[in-house]
Amino acid sequence: MLVALFACMYFGGPRPREAAGLRKKDCHLPASCWGLLTLEKTRPQSNKRFTDSGETHDERGLKHRDEKETRPVPIPPELVAILRDHIDRHGVAADGRLFRTRTGGLISGSAYAKVWKEARTYAFTPEQVASPLAGRPYDLRHAAVSLWLNAGVHAPEAAERAGHGVDVMLRVYAKCIDGQREVANQRILAALVT
Repeated sequence: MLVALFACMYFGGPRPREAAGLRKKDCHLPASCWGLLTLEKTRPQSNKRFTDSGETHDERGLKHRDEKETRPVPIPPELVAILRDHIDRHGVAADGRLFRTRTGGLISGSAYAKVWKEARTYAFTPEQVASPLAGRPYDLRHAAVSLWLNAGVHAPEAAERAGHGVDVMLRVYAKCIDGQREVANQRILAALVT
């Protein structure tokens, strides 16, 4: 059941708790082509003593945004297919959430971290497992943003998709952009010729 949660973080770049709060109504999943996630809620986890609701997961708006503000995130056809398949196989929780426990509850961060840790042992070599490579589910989000930037997505667009300011985006991810000198040279040359 967690494959689609991890796929959301990699292909769409939401924070883990944003992905955990994703509801069916937040997903535009066409039969083909790009889809759209409209991120609206996050489900942060804390001790019951420290939440407003007295539950371990409060429902809140998105980080650094007004309570009712949303963030549209275009998603590639591969994630659209994964989410459509997830909904067909597993359905949704009573409140429409895509990701839930068998009893309909919210998945704890420690539960999906445990599954991620085990999944790494199947996907990676022993040397990679021993390294910090993709050590946490949150690293899937970092991989998404790094991929976008290395693919040539402009920083303001990547920042909007990730829910960052451009200054944060460039400060955190500038070191991930590698091997772009030749691409930049070609773009400058093309601009000079026209």
